[in-house]
Amino acid sequence: MKIVFSHNGVLPVLGYGGIERILFWHMVELARMGHQVVLIGHPDSKVKDYGIELIPMKGTNLEWTEQVPADADIIHLSYNYRFPGKIPTIVTIHGNGQIGEVFDKNSVFVSKRHAEIHGSDQFIHNAIDLSEYPYHPKTKREWKNFLFLAKASWRVKNLKDSVRAARKNKKHLHVAGGRWWGLSRYVHNHGIVGGDDKMSIIRSCDFMVFPVRWEEPFGIAVIEAMSQGLPVIGSPYGSLPELITKDVGFIAKNHDELESLVAADHSNTFNPDVIRKYVEDNFNVRKHAEKYLELYKKVINGESLNSTNPTYKLPQRAEDLLPF
Repeated sequence: MKIVFSHNGVLPVLGYGGIERILFWHMVELARMGHQVVLIGHPDSKVKDYGIELIPMKGTNLEWTEQVPADADIIHLSYNYRFPGKIPTIVTIHGNGQIGEVFDKNSVFVSKRHAEIHGSDQFIHNAIDLSEYPYHPKTKREWKNFLFLAKASWRVKNLKDSVRAARKNKKHLHVAGGRWWGLSRYVHNHGIVGGDDKMSIIRSCDFMVFPVRWEEPFGIAVIEAMSQGLPVIGSPYGSLPELITKDVGFIAKNHDELESLVAADHSNTFNPDVIRKYVEDNFNVRKHAEKYLELYKKVINGESLNSTNPTYKLPQRAEDLLPF
């Protein structure tokens, strides 16, 4: 199968990156499986060594549509756009829509809840390339180092409640993804990190806190932390109840519950090996690629993945803070 992607940033991402890394892992896995993968992308992208053909993108807008090979079987996009030609197209929607925003019928979302709030039942969970996440479990968990792995400046990620819970319980909170603008010997700012630096921070921690206050589409940081055996405390919003089972963490419905869970000693509650296995079984990039290949076949055969155009259904903006 000849599968065409379009992305105007440099791939692979060398440092911090979310959607870009998922896109790249997916492309690489398809190439590993023997498919012909084409990227219309930034001329500095280094993808040829991964078996991916690069077509340097012309311009910065939609001029790439004129560069799609005529013999492509399908186009896979990562943003809400319908290719104007006759080549079948599938679209992965990674973020939340705007009020009333309409999406293509061949749109796929990244969690069950993400699909529901857009009026769809089509979703495939995100995944990671586990070769980039070698497992180095800690021999002993002291239950004092907590991880906040998210864009700290984005209010919906809720660094505020994470800091409050850590400080009250005299636990150390490691902020990776920005910084907390305050003074406390319990809060450690690591800034925007990626690669080996990020992995080192994750492995130094005992638990992850992720009390988001919005409909989290997926939360790649959750499975990144779990890949190193860290249990996760999340809020009840978006995909998190799908990702965080009783074997891998807790759901805190409000700040009081978060504070209580941070205070308790769960050193013997979770098995890091079980958490790692959970990620291997459910969020590995091979299964992710296989699920997309099934959808590719449907779209190529003329099927629409959704009977009607998905539309963002919630009455409030995605960025409006939900109660916690």
